[in-house]
Amino acid sequence: MTREIKVQGTTAAGYEAVRDEFTALLAAEKPDHAAQLFAYVRGQQVVDLWVGPGTGPDTLFGVYSSTKGAAYLVVALLVQDGALDLDREVAHYWPEFAAEGKGGVTLRELLSHRAGIVGADSGFTPDEVTDDRAVAARLAGQRPYWRPGAAFGYHALSIGALAGEVVFRATGQTLQAVYEERVRAPFGLDFYLGLPEALEPRFRPVLPMIPSVTEQAFLDARPPQPGTLNSIAFNRNGAHPTDLEALPNSRRVRAEGPASAGGVASARGLAAMYAAAVTGLDGRNPLLKPDTVAEFGQIHSNGYDLVLQAHKSYGVGFQNTAEAGYPFLGAGSIGHKGVGGSQAFTDPRSGLAYGYTRRRFPFPGGPVPEDEPLVRAIHTAAVTRRPA
Repeated sequence: MTREIKVQGTTAAGYEAVRDEFTALLAAEKPDHAAQLFAYVRGQQVVDLWVGPGTGPDTLFGVYSSTKGAAYLVVALLVQDGALDLDREVAHYWPEFAAEGKGGVTLRELLSHRAGIVGADSGFTPDEVTDDRAVAARLAGQRPYWRPGAAFGYHALSIGALAGEVVFRATGQTLQAVYEERVRAPFGLDFYLGLPEALEPRFRPVLPMIPSVTEQAFLDARPPQPGTLNSIAFNRNGAHPTDLEALPNSRRVRAEGPASAGGVASARGLAAMYAAAVTGLDGRNPLLKPDTVAEFGQIHSNGYDLVLQAHKSYGVGFQNTAEAGYPFLGAGSIGHKGVGGSQAFTDPRSGLAYGYTRRRFPFPGGPVPEDEPLVRAIHTAAVTRRPA
């Protein structure tokens, strides 16, 4: 059943089909649903759309693992500066990490999900989940779940803490502080790793998933198995299993901004971060040099992901977006999506920087229905028409 919805916002000439697609796809959602779509092409705004009660272009949503893109951008900046070396052992910066046979793991292997440190044997408490340094302290002594470098698997709730500890040991600042100082504040981005309390009125909590009968039967037939790599990686193996749906609805999570999945953003903020990083924004040069973008976008892990139990492809941290359901994107596209339905990436070849948020938690394990059609519509317009 579809309904009439009122999409607000603007599109540049040549991008009208994007608005039509956005309207049609969201007409099947519940009346309380909300979403935002924003895109730049070569640093110029081309799409700014939103829909939903109480929602505007500056409304903020929990973006789950789209947060990881901000974490990897910080690492890329520090590698570009020479403060970090991808081929140095993690233990060079963080000696305690060498425990349990991890001394040879390089930063490149860690960021490419090859280290095998997807979680802790006994899981994390709710307080630890919000505290990247507490998670890192636990993981320093954790034995890898596979021989580092022999395979790869998504470090869902650990990679931000692991990368953040390396950043802290190298700079004396938390990853969140470096991001605020070098990325968010200079560009005024609506993408926060630590949401100030004064901005709380702009946040909208995640709405619970409403599975279909078929989807509910699927979930009922496959309850979490605490001993699996998937459960360990998503912290469902201990005494305090993490409820992913509720994660951004915790004020403490939003305030601390854990770098794996605790970010809060608008679609505009997501797209603006990638534009600032790769194509330039507001007349300023991009934060990353082309060689840095190319290195971080080069495929490092490709094949069977031991955690997600599916074919996946990663660069240095960033998801290889062209291999993640959008084969029409240019080679070297980088970004990261979130389990709540957010999506953010850049395609350096077309100059597209894309951000999408949605309020209702989708059926887990696959793309949200609007993902591919929206990305395709914007990319098609981007490669056929330059913005005025």
